[in-house]
Amino acid sequence: MNACLDPMSVSSLKIVPKTTKSLEEARRVLTLEANSLESLANHLDHSFTETIEILNRIQGRVIVTGIGKSGHIANKIAATLSSTGTPSFFIHPTEASHGDLGMLSKEDAIMILSSSGETQELLDIIGFAKRFGIPLIGITGSAESTLGKASNVVLTLPPYQEACPHQLAPTTSTTLMLALGDALAVALLQEKGFSALDFKNLHPGGKLGARLSLVSDLMRDQTDLPLSSLKTPMSEALIQMTQKGFGCLGIIDQDKKLCGIITDGDLRRHMSPTLLNMTAEEVMTPSPLTISKEAWAQEALHIMNEKSITSLFVIAENRTPLGLIRLHDCLKAGLS
Repeated sequence: MNACLDPMSVSSLKIVPKTTKSLEEARRVLTLEANSLESLANHLDHSFTETIEILNRIQGRVIVTGIGKSGHIANKIAATLSSTGTPSFFIHPTEASHGDLGMLSKEDAIMILSSSGETQELLDIIGFAKRFGIPLIGITGSAESTLGKASNVVLTLPPYQEACPHQLAPTTSTTLMLALGDALAVALLQEKGFSALDFKNLHPGGKLGARLSLVSDLMRDQTDLPLSSLKTPMSEALIQMTQKGFGCLGIIDQDKKLCGIITDGDLRRHMSPTLLNMTAEEVMTPSPLTISKEAWAQEALHIMNEKSITSLFVIAENRTPLGLIRLHDCLKAGLS
C-alpha cells in the first residue's frame, strides 16, 4: 500500500540549499569579468582613436569576422554597428575561403576577432586584406601574434584570466571583445552625429520603433479635427463633438487659432437646462494643453498621463491646429 503525504505537510516542506558553492562561483565569475572590463577601459590608447578614424573614413562597410566564440561576438558587433549608423555584416571565415571573399571590396574595412591571434581559419581573410589594401583592424590578446602584426591597427586586450576554472572556455576574453565592440559602435555613433531620429529610421518595428515615434506619426490630421468657433451655439457644438467621436472639441478664434477646448468634463461642469443656449466660448476651457508635431510621442503620452487627459491638440507655432493625438492611439502603437 502506497503511503500518501498529507497536503498540508507537503505545502510546509522547505527546500534548504545544501551549499552556496554555485552562488559563490557566480559571484567570482562576475567580479573577475567586471575587474577585467575596468582594466580594458584603462588599457585603451591611441589605437582606439585610430580605429574610429578608419571606420568613419571608409566609403564601404565594416566586415567583422572571427571563429568559434569570437565569431559569435563578431556577429553581434556587426549587428550593433549596423543598427547605429555604420553599415556592417559578419562573414564566416570558412565560408570566406570558399567564395564569400567576393562580398568584400576595397572600400570596406575588416575587423578580425581572435584571442590568440593565431587562428588558422583567419589566414585567408588576412591575406586578402593585405593583397587588396583593405584596412585591417585586429582585436586580439597579443600584438605580436600573426593577426596583430598583420593589422593596420591592433586593439589588444589587457592581460586577463578566463573565468573558466580550467582556463579553457572563452569567457572573460569574449566579454572583453563584446564590450570593446560596444565602445566602438557608440564612439562611431557620436562621431557620425547619429541622432535618435536616425535610430528611429533603422528601428521602425516593435517596441523600440514605437518609443521613437513622433507625434506627427500618430496624430489624426486636419481632416478629422473636431473644431468649432467661439460663438457656435452649444446645440451645434454638441453635434460636431459627437460626430467626430474624439470626446473633445477644439475652439478656434476668428484667425483660426486654437483658443480653447470642450471636453466631456466641461459638459458635466456646465450641465443645466440652459446648456444648449450657451456658446462654445462660455463652456470651453481656455488655453488648452497642446504639443508640437515634431515632439516625441512619448512626450505626448507623458503629458496626458500626468494631467489625466485623453487627447492633445497638435498645433503650429502660430497655434493653428494641425492634428490631434489621443491616449488610445499612443497605447495602440505600443507606447506605455
